[in-house]
Amino acid sequence: MKVAVGRPGTVSGLLLRMGQSLFAAASIAVMVSAFGFSNYTAFCYLIASMGLQALWSFGLACLDFYAIWIKRDLRSAVLVSLFVVGDWVTATLSLAAASSSAGVAVLFARDVNFCKTYPQLACHKYEISIAFAFVTWLLIAVSSLVMFWLLASV
Repeated sequence: MKVAVGRPGTVSGLLLRMGQSLFAAASIAVMVSAFGFSNYTAFCYLIASMGLQALWSFGLACLDFYAIWIKRDLRSAVLVSLFVVGDWVTATLSLAAASSSAGVAVLFARDVNFCKTYPQLACHKYEISIAFAFVTWLLIAVSSLVMFWLLASV
């Protein structure tokens, strides 16, 4: 197996997973702090998806930390297969949640002018949360492509 950036059990893999966890948690925190988010299904789906993403990435970050600590390489084909499936599932869910939430935010801000009509809606917080969700998805997309490449080389 060739050395790849973001490979499990490496510092770059740990940083990638921590970035995923932190941006997912930031997306959740900003959305939860926004008034009225729970009235819209897409925003609730974003919270659920980012929660799953944060748990998955944090769990793998802990595994990476442990592997670095005991100086063990995570080359097992079964383990890499599990990472590939988990990453692709969470990447798909994250992209779907971020895209649907972005669609609702654009609808509110530009199409029906809810943001101007109802100033109590925290549209700017919705947009910030969605931006964090897209950054999370970008990081998980990188991770899932690295895992897929590693699976092909095992």
